[in-house]
Amino acid sequence: MVVHVPDGFFNAAVSVSAGVVAAAGVAVCLRGAKRELDDRTAPMAGLVAAFVFAVQMLNFPVAAGTSGHLLGGALAAILVGPYTGVLCIAVVLLVQGLFFADGGLTALGVNITLMGLVTVLVGWAVFRVVTKVARGKSAVAVAAFLAALLSVPASALAFTLLFWVGGTAPIDIAAVAGAMGGVHLLIGIGEGLITATTVGAVLAVRPDLVYGYRGMAPALIVNGQPVAPAAAQPVKGGAGPFLLAGLGVTAILASVVSYFASSSPDGLESVAEEKGFIGQAGDHSLGAWGLAEYGEANGVPLWIVGLVGVGITLLVAGAIGYAVRRKKSAVEA
Repeated sequence: MVVHVPDGFFNAAVSVSAGVVAAAGVAVCLRGAKRELDDRTAPMAGLVAAFVFAVQMLNFPVAAGTSGHLLGGALAAILVGPYTGVLCIAVVLLVQGLFFADGGLTALGVNITLMGLVTVLVGWAVFRVVTKVARGKSAVAVAAFLAALLSVPASALAFTLLFWVGGTAPIDIAAVAGAMGGVHLLIGIGEGLITATTVGAVLAVRPDLVYGYRGMAPALIVNGQPVAPAAAQPVKGGAGPFLLAGLGVTAILASVVSYFASSSPDGLESVAEEKGFIGQAGDHSLGAWGLAEYGEANGVPLWIVGLVGVGITLLVAGAIGYAVRRKKSAVEA
């Protein structure tokens, strides 16, 4: 099951500093999201966050005794924009930390920095570079794969650097960097496939809902005159049917497919065990909560946990998206 940076890995200075960076990053993204959240992006924000939460429950094997899971930063950035993407990942991490004891509360800033800011920045930068060279739906799918692939080892190496600066156990920086980079490159391949498949599926049915594709489609010709690109044109009938279908798929992933997730330690946990600093992980302060460890701690069925997590994430991210959108509309009025 999903495992993020726990309490105890970092000293107070790094934990506080990362918290400040994360808070500043989220504040900047709240302002930047005003430019991204429109009538199509705002409804998508809740769905994207819920989808990332669901898919993060689906650990997949990457090597003997090691698993990986989606980080989601590149995926979120491509679907709803980089600023809104950071907000989506931050909501997922907050929900996981508070309701499921996944990721330490003192490490929340570290997790948002590594899994939100770093993955979105690297993923979006790679995506933009690739789509400057090649355009079209196929190019977008390839760009999505590469963006997600590279964002994962970038996050892993950023973790290594932070642990070298303020980790609570001495490490051989070169050895840990090699181990983290290697295993997370493998995880990045899985991340890339999931991201490219998801983006490709949305492009196939609703290209107008893929933020990263806007402006790339050929212009429409009406009465001999070019108009806005097809990807910028909302589909008649609104996004309601697509969003409902997407929510249904998300619910199935969280409540059914999650039962088939790998139980092997994820990349970070595996490297921590191998390099001898797993013992620094502290107990989560909410570890006795009924949904802690995705229900394993108290015997709550996984399907209930998955649906509750999807529901909470959807509501929180959707509320933030609509709040920012309304504030933008009020300012424009």
